Amino acid sequence: MNALSRFIAHIYTLFLIFFTVLLLELVILIRSIAGTIGYSDDHPITTAQYHKLIEQKNPCSRYKSSGPEPKDCSVCLSVFEDGDEIRKLKCKHTFHKTCVDKWLEQDHATCPICRRLVLPETIVVRYNQRRDAPPYRRRREVYGGSDEELILLLTSLHGNYMRRFM
Repeated sequence: MNALSRFIAHIYTLFLIFFTVLLLELVILIRSIAGTIGYSDDHPITTAQYHKLIEQKNPCSRYKSSGPEPKDCSVCLSVFEDGDEIRKLKCKHTFHKTCVDKWLEQDHATCPICRRLVLPETIVVRYNQRRDAPPYRRRREVYGGSDEELILLLTSLHGNYMRRFM
């Protein structure tokens, strides 16, 4: 009879652990979904969102020659040809779209010539947070938790029951 009661106690403990882990995973899932739906200033932005903001602030167009002297892109140093996709920044400097977009991704969202900001500094900081974070930390940034917090929560919920299996 004593063995049966210990067996039932172990089953109960395993059920509590399983249920707690399931509940924590559900909370993590809900927080990550809520984080992607809501627009928050403290979360990093993705590369796609970053490109969309660049496009909104500095839309691209097609180049059409308007004078005898050809203009050139200051990033790749090649001459613009009719029909090339170009991006004219707020500072009136013009570049190939692909050239300046690559520059804006790698630099701090400034014009390659005059270094004037193309996007607000807060957006650049949020993009760099995402870009500079190692891949294994990017998931944690979405839900804001850590393994240590999960372990602390599990041990506080189950107290002595956890010590039986460790």
